[in-house]
Amino acid sequence: MNPLRQLLKSAGAQAPLGTWIMAASPLVTEAMGHAGFQWGVIDMEHTPLDMMEVIHLLQAAGNTKMVPIVRVPWNDAVTVKRVLDAGAQTLLIPFVQNADEARRAVAATRYPPEGIRGLAGMSRGSKFGTTPDYAKSANKTVGAVLQLETPAAVTQLEAIAAVPGVDSLFMGPGDLSAALGHAGNTTHPDVMNVMADAARRCNAIGMPVGTVGGTPELVVQYRAMGFDYVAIGSDLGLLMRGAQAAVKALTTPDGETHVHTLSGGTQTRSGGY
Repeated sequence: MNPLRQLLKSAGAQAPLGTWIMAASPLVTEAMGHAGFQWGVIDMEHTPLDMMEVIHLLQAAGNTKMVPIVRVPWNDAVTVKRVLDAGAQTLLIPFVQNADEARRAVAATRYPPEGIRGLAGMSRGSKFGTTPDYAKSANKTVGAVLQLETPAAVTQLEAIAAVPGVDSLFMGPGDLSAALGHAGNTTHPDVMNVMADAARRCNAIGMPVGTVGGTPELVVQYRAMGFDYVAIGSDLGLLMRGAQAAVKALTTPDGETHVHTLSGGTQTRSGGY
């Protein structure tokens, strides 16, 4: 079974928690997996990742229990083919607007006669030719997650979900906020209403749906709306928030730093609080 399908099938009452992998670092990817995230999106759309780096990140995630999902830069059959040959099993395909684009996305992930994926005799995807009958079994194990990012796409939600081979839909609140005229404000009531409506409609037709939120509070809201799996921020976002919090805690208003000895010894500081 596809790893994402298996994760969603075995999930309990709480939606599996993921994060975005944007640092383009195998070490950071591996750390995110060991931190306890159940799934992570290796993002090629908004990062400088090339194909070999994608392989390195897949190898790093493979050392953990985190299920990797690779977001390709666009709904492009050539990129999809290369990423699958690189060993990805679940793809997130951005900016799908209608059923025709959904069919094109799914076709790129499947070997003929179900699709148009080119057949390689030797690839990391087939474990270098050691997976028995890979060409016959791959169509059943590859996962296609389609990302809806505009109001126009949301209006086509049921038609997109009905395309054979679509495993899940994924709501992109960032681009959705921009399309609704509230760029960057993902918690604007207009955005939240569309998100809630999309989750409700996916639940009604039995289509798994995921999304991403920037804070724990927003993740809780998305879970309450009915999203089946939710990511919190990204590796870089979590790093920056932690770093900024540490700097703020150790920096006085005048820009000087103060140092505390917390083990019961002397306490020193420079500057005021």
